[in-house]
Parts: sequence; C-alpha cells; structure tokens
Amino acid sequence: MQDEPLELGEIATPTWNVHNDKMAEVGFLTIARRLPSLVAQAMRMAWGASRRDTMATITLNLLGGVFTAFGLLATTGVLTALFSEGPTPDRVLAALPSLVLVGGAAVLRTTVQAGAGWAESRLTPQITRLTEERLFGLTSRVELVAYDDPEFHDALERARARGAGVADWVVSSAIDVVTAAVGIAAAAGVLGLLHPVLLPLLLLAVLPDAWAAVRSARMRYSTMYGLIPARRRKWIIAELLAEREAAAEVRSFTMRGFLLRMYDAVARAEQDVLLQLARRQTVARLVGEALGGLGAALVYVALGILLAVAAIPLAVAGTAVLAIRSGQSSLSSFLYATNSLYEQGLYFTDFLEFCEDAERRLTGPRPAAAPVGFDRITADDITFTYPGAEEPALREVSIEIKRGEVIAFVGENGSGKTTLAKILSGLYEPDTGTVRWDDTDLRQVNPEDLRQRTAVIAQDHTRWPLTARYNITMGTGKGEQALHAAAAVAGADQVIADLPHGYRTLLDRRFKDGHELSGGQWQRIAVARGFHRDADLLICDEPTAALDARAEHALFERIRHHSDGRTVLLITHRLASVRYADRIYVLDHGKITEQGDHHTLMSLNGLYADLYTLQAAAYR
Repeated sequence: MQDEPLELGEIATPTWNVHNDKMAEVGFLTIARRLPSLVAQAMRMAWGASRRDTMATITLNLLGGVFTAFGLLATTGVLTALFSEGPTPDRVLAALPSLVLVGGAAVLRTTVQAGAGWAESRLTPQITRLTEERLFGLTSRVELVAYDDPEFHDALERARARGAGVADWVVSSAIDVVTAAVGIAAAAGVLGLLHPVLLPLLLLAVLPDAWAAVRSARMRYSTMYGLIPARRRKWIIAELLAEREAAAEVRSFTMRGFLLRMYDAVARAEQDVLLQLARRQTVARLVGEALGGLGAALVYVALGILLAVAAIPLAVAGTAVLAIRSGQSSLSSFLYATNSLYEQGLYFTDFLEFCEDAERRLTGPRPAAAPVGFDRITADDITFTYPGAEEPALREVSIEIKRGEVIAFVGENGSGKTTLAKILSGLYEPDTGTVRWDDTDLRQVNPEDLRQRTAVIAQDHTRWPLTARYNITMGTGKGEQALHAAAAVAGADQVIADLPHGYRTLLDRRFKDGHELSGGQWQRIAVARGFHRDADLLICDEPTAALDARAEHALFERIRHHSDGRTVLLITHRLASVRYADRIYVLDHGKITEQGDHHTLMSLNGLYADLYTLQAAAYR
C-alpha cells in the first residue's frame, strides 16, 4: 500500500491565524494610514494599565532621540577640530570638548534607553493582567445562553486564542514605532540643521533598503499564510504520533508507517515552498542591495559635489554620513514595528469587539431579592429557543413543583428536559412565559443570588483540576462536618479514603502527585458537590450515568433519604429510578404530554408506559 495516494483533505485556518489573509492582501501604505489610530489605541490601553510607566516609557524614548541628535551635532565639532589645520596634538586637544559631549550624549542615550526598556518591561505584565481580567470577568458573567450562540462562541475563541494575548505586543509595537520615528526625526533634524540640501540625501539612501525590506517581508508573510493549512496538518499528525491519548491505537492498529508517510508528504511540500521563498527573497535582497549601493554612491557623489563647491565643510559631510546611517537603522526598525503593530492590532480589535458584545449580554440590575426558600415553583407557558435554532426547544410548558417533592422529568433525547431544568434554576431565561418561586418572578431577581439557592448534579460535570476538597466544596467554607457529611451521602467518602493524601489529593494526573479517578468515582465526587451546597432546589441530571448497577441503586436510595424536606428534580432515562417520584412530567419535542405518578402514567398507556415497558423487558 506504499504507493496508495494519500487523502490529506483540507483543514480550515485556525483562530490564531484568522486575519493572515488580510495581512497578505494589504500594502504598506494601507498599514501606514491606520498607524496613528493604532498607536493612540495602544497608548490609551497602556495609560489605563499604568500612567507612571507609560509616561516614563514615552518620555525616556523621546529623550533618547534628543540625545541621539545632540550626539550627532557634537560629532560635527569633533570632526571640525580634527580636520582643521595645525599639528595633530593641537587638533586632538581642540576636539576634546566636543568629544566629551559626544561621549556624554552616548552615555545619556544608553541610560535613558535602558530606563525606557525597564519601564516598558514593567508595563507589559500590567497590560496582560488587565486584559485577561477583563476577558475572564466578562466570560464568567455573561448569560449562559450566550455559549449556545455560535457567533458568540467564535468571537470568544478569537478573543481568547490571540486577541487578549497580543495586548502587550500591541503596546510594545506601538512604542517601537514611536521610538523608531523619533530616531528618524532626529537624523532628519540633524541633516536639516547642517544643510537643507542634505535632507533629500537621506531619502535617497534609505528608500532602496526600505523597498527591499518591505518586499521581502510581504513575500515571507504571503508564503507563511499559504502554509498555514499544511503546518496545522503537520501539527495534527505530530500529535497523533506523540500524544498519550492516541498512543495505544497507533500501536494496536499499526498506524506508525501510515502516519509517518502522511507527515513526510506534508513536510516535503512545505520544504519545497520554503526553498522557493528563500530564492525569491535572495533575489529581492540582491536587487535592494544593488539599488542601495547605487543610492549610497549617489549620496557620496552629492556630498563630493557639495564639498567641491564649498557648500558644506568636510566635518559636516562626515556628520551627514553618520546621520544617514542612523536614519537607515531607525527606518528598518520603523518598518518592522509598523507591520507588527498592524497585524497585532487586527487581533486586538477582535478582543475589543468581543468585550463590547459581552458587555451587552450581561444581566442588568434586578430590583427583587432572591427568595429565601419557597413553598412552590411554578412555570407558566414557557417557550425557549436556542440561538440560531429554527425550532423552539420548549413550547408553552407549564409545571408546578411543591417544596419537599421529588419531581422527575422523563423523555427521549432532545425532548427539552435539561433545558427546562436550567430555566427553573435561573440559568436560562425563557423567551415567553414566567417562572416564579412563590410570588417572585425570576426575571426580577439577580441570577447570581438565585444560584446560591440551587444545586445541580450534572451528567457532564466538570472534572476540576483541584484537590478533592475543593472539588466538593467549590471554594465555600462550611467546615469539615458539612464536607464529610456530603461525601458520605454521595458515597464519595469511600473514594477519598483510597486517595494517597485524602481530601488534599490533587485530582489531575498532569500535575506532580496528581491522581486520576475513574468515571464512576468522578460521578460520586460530583454528587457530593451537589449535596454539599445544601440548596433549596437540587437538580440531578442523569446523576448515575457512569455508575454500575449496585452504585446506582445505592445513590438513588441516598437521594431519597437526603431529600427529606428538600426539593429534588430528577432527570434520567432509567425509569426504574423514578417510579417513586411524587410526580413525573413526560416531555416530547419540547411539550409536556403526560404528568402524574408512576401508576397513573402506566394506566395511560402513553409514551411513559411505552418507554418503561421497553426498559423492563430488557431485564426479563
């Protein structure tokens, strides 16, 4: 099968590179036009992170440009003295004062540049912290339904993957742009003071190099953009060859040779493209250097003519050469920083736009206080549709739950059971209809306060990379007695007793001394988490999915005993577990089609009786 053609397929551009197509298309003039607004945006962000460090960075960089210009002007005095007539010792002595100024300017420039670097290094972590706190402060507060909106999810991925992470890059690139611009201005200012005709010589010297640098950079950027799918494909294959999750199947299905063939095919294609890039960049550099050499020759010819007609002295010509060299270096830095600032600015704009959208999705102030307990929960004519869905998940649903009851939601997959439970607990808000705890409309209550009164044991519970204690307490401080009681009710105390460090054991094998649990053990920890909250409303959403038959029976017995005086909402497909519920609601395609206790529903010979009979038949 070695000659079989490989089907590599197409892989979409990852979030990290989502704007590379824009960068590949725009020219440098487009980037330069956006430069002032990007610099202003970066400076506002830096100012918000630390006014002192921002002021220090800007001021010290400006001073660096001043000292650069001063040093170049002082160089004229040195050259004037050295090129004057007279004995060499006398000329050296005459140059000493200007030489001291040159040395002093160099020392001061180095000092202030070091200070600017120190201030910028202080600024960077403050910006990173500020942007991350803003991002995660919003993601943890937006309405839960936002995570079911594909557009919000895509925007979040872009903001997380690169948007927030480039904030410090944006500021650093903006500072580099300002620093390079100051350097160019310093060189141009010196040349203007020496002689106005020297300014065009600066352009003549730097433009060829600038063209070559921009041309080479655009070539590389376009090539790297084209290679994104290939590199992502390589990364995916590498993960299969080197990661623990796939290691067993790679060996059991003897896939090593096949995967290496795929990797080699992609790597060779990438290699060919990079070799072509190297050739094209070499040609561009040669052309640029040839034009640069021609420009340098014209500069020296122009300086020679100016010297020949006595338009400038020799010392001024020497200083002009140094100023032009300084301007070339600053221009190279300016081009690189500008390109980087524009690219990072595209991703940072994603972050800003996501934050604006997330702020619109926050729950506003609510006038009513969360009820302390309830006698009855009622839902009247509830309709709910997920973002982007064509059909409602719930249609005109009405139910009633009394304090202390065990209520069960039953139905096939997609019938709306979990959605209805989330609405009753305040995690979702219905499109139409009302949910009340006694006389309190949940739309008038702060959802965060209401969630303190509810607990959810979910089938897809989170396996927190924390200690066993925190996996149960979720950071609440109710004391050891509440912790041990919740663990005992859920059967998690037996799991924790076998852990090497008890409740202090870290439940994540990726960390040192971490420990991994089985699915059933994790399920018991999640159940203990729900019991520990000791809430008015306990929602159990498929709480036994990962448990064996004996553990499942024991857990439901515990839930029944633990529910004494509490209200339990049970969602499960295992109907033998709900036959003792006070009331069972049967959902079908978002509507409640049957309700009553087990005997009532069996006598109806409807959907519940059909499902129960099918399950019971499997055990006969």
